Amino acid sequence: MTLRFHNTLTGNIDEFVPQTPGKALIYTCGPTVYDYATIGNLASYIYWDTLVRILMANDFEVVRVMNITDVGHLTSDADEGEDKLEKGAKRDGKTAWEIASFYTAAFIDAMNQLNLIKPQYLAKATDYIQDQLNLVRKLKDKGFTYQISDGIYFDTSKFPSYADFAHLDLDAQKAGARVEFNPEKRNHSDFALWKFTPTGTKRDMEWETPADLIEESDEKVMGFPGWHLECSAISMSILGETLDIHTGGIDHIPVHHSNEIAQSEAVTGKRFSNFWLHNEFLKVNGTKISKSLGNFFTLADLENKGFTPIDFRMFVLQGNYRNEGNFTLEGLAAAKNRLHNWRNVAALRHQTHDTIQADEEKNQNEKTVSLYASSQAIIEAISNDLGTPEALRIIDDSFTKILKARLKNINHQTLIKFLSTIDYTLGLRLVDSTPDINDDLKQLIIERNSARIAKNWDKADELRKKLLERGIVLRDNENESIWEYKD
Repeated sequence: MTLRFHNTLTGNIDEFVPQTPGKALIYTCGPTVYDYATIGNLASYIYWDTLVRILMANDFEVVRVMNITDVGHLTSDADEGEDKLEKGAKRDGKTAWEIASFYTAAFIDAMNQLNLIKPQYLAKATDYIQDQLNLVRKLKDKGFTYQISDGIYFDTSKFPSYADFAHLDLDAQKAGARVEFNPEKRNHSDFALWKFTPTGTKRDMEWETPADLIEESDEKVMGFPGWHLECSAISMSILGETLDIHTGGIDHIPVHHSNEIAQSEAVTGKRFSNFWLHNEFLKVNGTKISKSLGNFFTLADLENKGFTPIDFRMFVLQGNYRNEGNFTLEGLAAAKNRLHNWRNVAALRHQTHDTIQADEEKNQNEKTVSLYASSQAIIEAISNDLGTPEALRIIDDSFTKILKARLKNINHQTLIKFLSTIDYTLGLRLVDSTPDINDDLKQLIIERNSARIAKNWDKADELRKKLLERGIVLRDNENESIWEYKD
């Protein structure tokens, strides 16, 4: 099956062709671990989890790296301001190392709650300091760096295609430069590879700058890596000089990803990544998520309002990664309800039997609900630029047909296979979250059906009420009762 994705590099939806047949090398820009991830942060990781799942569904071996930014991400992309980890340490009264450890664990926990496939490599920036210094060394040897009072910088004027990826107007940027522009920089777009610890300051996270990287100094010069440096160093040390796919948010395009491309390709002379996939922002009530505005939610906040992480996953999958999302509690409630309805369809597998042969189902006769074509259609939809909204529409249509069918006309095994396709590609845990009811409840249903047949409506109503009290709702058809989970 053909996989097609919107490639920021070309501006087109391109067929995905990996460097090595059957293998996809992916790098995902990970979290800066100074606070809990917001739902806006987490939405992007749901998109990229869908990317991994559809590659695997198309029989690709996926080798994926996600960085953990635990040092060097300053509050300004322009290499100014305080390190976010140091800032978080002051806020919480802990060391930057403690902050990084705590919020890294919190992020991994969020990944597990959202049923995200964990990358083979979760790489902490602090574990790759020597790789980052080696990259600075190579760039210096090739003449791409210069030193000023606060660090070692990349000279973007020596990389002629710097503005191409993000279609930047560097002259306009220079003309509109803010007052705080560092006057020591040669060009407005130059960026820090290695920042020096300010004189008289002791940071929680700092390393000695190798003597061969700096101008002569009688004292040790302590420093820390620039934010952009880590992604290039980590990805190339694990995946090699050229990636198949690099993912991230659209806000990374003009600065972070442009800088990654420049420093990586300046060293190797090769294309850094063949595909770049970028997701749009998720807003809250039409407003950009901002902690200063107080309009952000974490998974814990949603759970306090009665929603699960998988409810939120369903909400995110209802939109396309390239379209701006708008989060509302009303929208999340609708996604929760949709997921609940799907779970009730999944519960039908406990009430069906293999009374219909598989070859009959393939023929799609009028009495049989066929799910073979639907399973394939889901994979095709997601293979087309992560088209999850279309995949969900296909599932809704299929489930509507199933709910209209008699239980005897639903093949047990093919329903299970269909549910497995949904869980494999969309990660909604329909199977895991829909256990069979116990024998006591089944006996109550049998007794109620007997009461209905005998037209003993008072007893039938009494038994229905008992089932409802134990979380089971009955949906009566002409000749059968189907049990469902209570909301």
